[in-house]
Amino acid sequence: MRKLLLPALVAGLIARTANAADLGLSIEVPRLDVAEYHRPYVAIWIENPDQSVAADLAVWYDVAKKNNEGTEWLKDMRQWWRRSGRNQQFPVDGVSGATKPAGKHALAFNAAAKPLAQLKPGQYAVVVEAAREVGGRELLRIPFQWPPQKAEQLSARGEHELGAIALDLKP
Repeated sequence: MRKLLLPALVAGLIARTANAADLGLSIEVPRLDVAEYHRPYVAIWIENPDQSVAADLAVWYDVAKKNNEGTEWLKDMRQWWRRSGRNQQFPVDGVSGATKPAGKHALAFNAAAKPLAQLKPGQYAVVVEAAREVGGRELLRIPFQWPPQKAEQLSARGEHELGAIALDLKP
């Protein structure tokens, strides 16, 4: 009996891991050649067709500043701030995270867990907004259908504060 139990547990774990990322995001923070570089603050959310926020996925900011001073510049991500940010208490569990260095960063979300479990079938967009001190702002939208009927990869490319953004959907 024990000999059969371990392979069954391993097979179950592999199957769950393979289906874990129903919505995956790859976000590139470009390396900029500027005199004074600061890591960008980035907000990532899912928006409804009316541009209201369906779910916040991540907010990268300077969480290490004492007395929560890093939140002072969150309002520089203007679209996200107006729609969701100003109504939050920071840090937001499961959403807040530290700023990221230049490079590609991956996020994965499971359809059975928050926030995707709460999405009703329909049209949405993933929105990524970045703002950098002594830098610029940039916002990218990638429209998608939820739940996905087939595996697909959608993408967008920024020009200044964001590089390549890839959205991977799995049914």
